Amino acid sequence: MKLVSFERAGQVRLGVLYFAEGHQSVIDVNDLDASLPADMIGFLKAGSPAQSQLKEALVAVSPQKGVALSSVTLKAPIPNPGKIICIGQNYLEHAHESGAGQSPYPIIFAKYANTVIASGESIVIPPSVLEPDYEGELAVVIGRRGRNIPEAQALDYVAGYMPLNDVSARDWQNRTSQWVIGKTCDTFCPMGPALVTADEVPDPQKLHLRTIINGEELQNGYTSDMIFSVAFLLADMSRVMTLEPGDVIATGTPPGIGFARKPPRWLRAGDRVRVEIDGLGVLENPVVMAEY
Repeated sequence: MKLVSFERAGQVRLGVLYFAEGHQSVIDVNDLDASLPADMIGFLKAGSPAQSQLKEALVAVSPQKGVALSSVTLKAPIPNPGKIICIGQNYLEHAHESGAGQSPYPIIFAKYANTVIASGESIVIPPSVLEPDYEGELAVVIGRRGRNIPEAQALDYVAGYMPLNDVSARDWQNRTSQWVIGKTCDTFCPMGPALVTADEVPDPQKLHLRTIINGEELQNGYTSDMIFSVAFLLADMSRVMTLEPGDVIATGTPPGIGFARKPPRWLRAGDRVRVEIDGLGVLENPVVMAEY
């Protein structure tokens, strides 16, 4: 299933992307089954019984049940994550282009909920940021509460996957050894358009990712090249923190970032940034300058 958060009558609702007769529509989950949670986090907390219930309701759905995708406003699939955990330099070629070698441990930093925007919403560059950069990534969304998760069972804790752009203010990021200030500008974490449930992704280490700006392909990588796999990352971080439904893990970016290019290729007003992952959809955002 492709789950979305969308705005309807001033409220953010949980929906399913539905393809029929060549058209995309969004079906409100509560229109299918009023007993199901109406928001993404509530639905994830309800676990596999809720997913099974929704799948059963979808079997008999008619195309007329939904509304055209073009007539609704999609929000980020996880509009307000409890945690956004990011992995740095998780592709060896990206580590090399950043002037680093392979880390013996995952490099972990955070973004906050203020950074979250949906596909189609604008990445807004503050006047104080002179070196804004792009990082297309695979995002993992947690579906079950977990602590001390065995690596062999880690993928059982995943609700689904989606594209994410870890937009970074390099000039702020590199002021100190701690990266967070350069990662947490408002709008610097586009994600979506949909949460593709884990049952549709047999192996998260076999996905193809591309980042394209204004039609030019700047990143082209495969999740098989990750230094630390999704399963390892979840098991490792769960040794010290509890993972909760709706937590988002950004798993790192392949090579091709703007910072490493000669000359550097910074984001500028008028750019359109696309992050494409096979089977997970296209995350696309325009870039604008803040008007303050």
